[in-house]
Amino acid sequence: MDGGRASAIERSLDAFETAVELPAIPGLTVRHLRAPRDYPAMNAVANANRIADGEHFATSDDDFANFYEHLSNSDPARDVLIVEVGGSIVGYARCSWYREVAGDRIYETICFLHPDWQRRGLGTAMLASIEERIREIAASHPSDGSRFLQAEANDAAPGREALLRSAGFTPARHGYTMIRPTLDDQPDAPLPPGLEIREVRPEQLRAIWEADQEAFRDHWGSGEGTEADYQLFLTDPTQGDTTLWRIAWDGDQVAGQVRSFINAEENRRFNRRRGWVENISVRRAWRHRGLARALMAASFPLLRARGMTEGALTVDTENLSGALRVYESVGFLPVHRSTTYRRPLD
Repeated sequence: MDGGRASAIERSLDAFETAVELPAIPGLTVRHLRAPRDYPAMNAVANANRIADGEHFATSDDDFANFYEHLSNSDPARDVLIVEVGGSIVGYARCSWYREVAGDRIYETICFLHPDWQRRGLGTAMLASIEERIREIAASHPSDGSRFLQAEANDAAPGREALLRSAGFTPARHGYTMIRPTLDDQPDAPLPPGLEIREVRPEQLRAIWEADQEAFRDHWGSGEGTEADYQLFLTDPTQGDTTLWRIAWDGDQVAGQVRSFINAEENRRFNRRRGWVENISVRRAWRHRGLARALMAASFPLLRARGMTEGALTVDTENLSGALRVYESVGFLPVHRSTTYRRPLD
């Protein structure tokens, strides 16, 4: 084909309704999600796209399915676009939204395209098509507060960055992936007086989740968690191993937490033994006492006991609580930068 664009595509009864012009690719079709049948192929596309973009992150089919079964403010029957060529899934896009604590509404765009099909105009068409759906959703919301489109990219993916910039997105926030190359040495980080770490019991899960939600209320971009978010928290097949969590209590109050996890699929793909020291939060009344450092240090022996040899985490580089400095103080080093892009939804 000559790379021109065609506005007409064959539409089945479940076709994704879009007025966006699509690339003239033989066998190209765009449709709605067929769950759960589509999940394994979608996950394969997402993992291939991440690797091509320089992200050493992967999800298992179980993780992917569980996530889609607990979507928050996203209707999988209407808010997912599936791209096929010759009957095989080569890409997908999804939108969701949330309202920030500060009042603004954020409309997220998520697009994954297999690297074999990039740079053919499909990414541009997918982004424009999912924006059409976002505008339908936004039209049903009150007009109070500002509204923004939001998307993610990382510094190792110049193609994705160029796509977002060409669509009018600009950088709004940066984050690091940080690595601790060994878990053998133990930092001197005692638990603050009056606090204790307790093993997690099922009846404590709601309190632990709510404490984490409260702790993040004053962080940039935070929104109110939904019941779907809580159900995902309860059922997550990778992050739900509570024996790797370190929860600090002050009497009957959760003061802070580190909920580490091991992504077995990711370690298998990249031939490594990495444990994620993640989901780190301290409630306001217990901050600036060394609690985060203590809980992180207490997590290292748990990961070592499972055979892990390195730690990893992510951080907002402009976190007002000084998280970046805390993580550096226990041996984590930045190795990868990501960017949150936004554009006013006008």
